[in-house]
Amino acid sequence: MAWITRLALTDFRNYRHLSWQPERQVTVVTGPNGSGKTNLLEAVSLLVPGRGLRGARMDELPRHGETLWGVVAQVAGMDGDDALSVQLATGADPLRPERRVFHIDGQAQRNRDALSEHFAAVWLTPQMDRLFQEGAGGRRRFLDRLVLALEPGHGRELAAHERAMVQRNRLLAQRTADTDWLTALERTMARHAVAAVAARSDMVARLNADELATQDGFPAALLELDCVIAARLDVSPALAVEDWLAEQMAQARALDRQRGGSRFGAHRTDLRMADRLTGRSAHLSSTGQQKALLVGIVLSHARTLTACRGRAPMLLLDEPLVHLDDMRRSALFRAIERMDTGVMLTGTDPEQFAPLRETAEFVTPGEGNLAHGA
Repeated sequence: MAWITRLALTDFRNYRHLSWQPERQVTVVTGPNGSGKTNLLEAVSLLVPGRGLRGARMDELPRHGETLWGVVAQVAGMDGDDALSVQLATGADPLRPERRVFHIDGQAQRNRDALSEHFAAVWLTPQMDRLFQEGAGGRRRFLDRLVLALEPGHGRELAAHERAMVQRNRLLAQRTADTDWLTALERTMARHAVAAVAARSDMVARLNADELATQDGFPAALLELDCVIAARLDVSPALAVEDWLAEQMAQARALDRQRGGSRFGAHRTDLRMADRLTGRSAHLSSTGQQKALLVGIVLSHARTLTACRGRAPMLLLDEPLVHLDDMRRSALFRAIERMDTGVMLTGTDPEQFAPLRETAEFVTPGEGNLAHGA
């Protein structure tokens, strides 16, 4: 399981200094808006690859008036064995505050991927409720976060693809660009695009294969990539798809120059979501049905990570009860009690979480610290 036994924050968001030792695996954080509930979950989310559940910039993380910040967590070992626990830490680099540093048991790490060997987390936020109305970029980022939890190297593939694409766009704008250089950049783009899309396709297949999804009380999701690269990978080897993609980009240079962007690449993927049993598309469903579908995907993702890594991820559920009816709220509480891992939930009204009174610790942020709830 992934369970934090101690969490310390220094000048993070509205917390000047916090030292908290959770008493139970499930924690319910309640309080008024702006009290720091989401900040607490965000701190934990920064211990995994990526930019956390808010996707925040580095200059947004320090407490007002500060430039440095830090998050330190003691993570229980397998089966909660304290002897196997590990200390994970991240924060602003004292020499270059615009950069993050990472430590495991006090030892500096060259990149954040090393932390993923000891800890994983998945989350649900109110912003995800807009996935079905916003553009493909939001759904693509949502899927990439799911992939990152299993494949930390996915972030490097996306970053390398982005760098090559930006360089190609600049060259195309010059009109007298070196064609050999363009060809090399297109080959680089194709290689990283195929790797990134293959990882996305693998995650979609794993989630669609979750047979327990229909037993949670939430609609099981049927996911599908809307992506020409994914379609090619279904019928051709990866190297052949790389060759095809590089050729398509070379043929599209004139059009891409006019449009100011690349017609082909990993940045063109979209994610379609539907109810697995009825086939009803998510964008045609009600707000409550869409939220239930999202909860189901997050629970399936947690089970997928557990099956692949042998350890359950921590669940960070920010305002999870919004848009859920009483039946679905009860289903969520039952699902949480079945999962042997750490869970943090937030909400404004503690009474909404009353069914968890016997199993969860209730805390309330106030003046940058935590108090036990009633």
